Amino acid sequence: VAAYDRVYYVGEQDFYVPRDEEGNYKTYEGIGDGYEDAVAAMRTLVPSHVVFNGKVGALAGDNAMTAAVGETVLIVHSQANRDTRPHLIGGHGDYVWQTGKFHNVPDVDQETWFVPGGAAGAALYTFLQPGIYAYVNHN
Repeated sequence: VAAYDRVYYVGEQDFYVPRDEEGNYKTYEGIGDGYEDAVAAMRTLVPSHVVFNGKVGALAGDNAMTAAVGETVLIVHSQANRDTRPHLIGGHGDYVWQTGKFHNVPDVDQETWFVPGGAAGAALYTFLQPGIYAYVNHN
């Protein structure tokens, strides 16, 4: 049984914003007007933006995930589309459930873990010293 003091959810999203011939983002009068361009951008499988929790800065500043020294934090990470590889810079995953199945035996001491597209993973980490830890992906 794994115990934790805090839990954080990180939803990773890919956005595919169409660009014009000069590389500028396109705008449209109505939401349906850009449908064909949006589908074409998505078919490239190269996102224009990759964000956590819906927007740039969603987990920074006042929105940062926080923990005190000695606290154990569970981070649940989902990615709807592409595979992703989360990593806690300055820390690691003491226990990692890469496919989010808590009935499975977790991997231990993982620097980076794998979350398949369309799935969620979870990592448990106990903070041993103060500092700023960056939560990133290796995509």
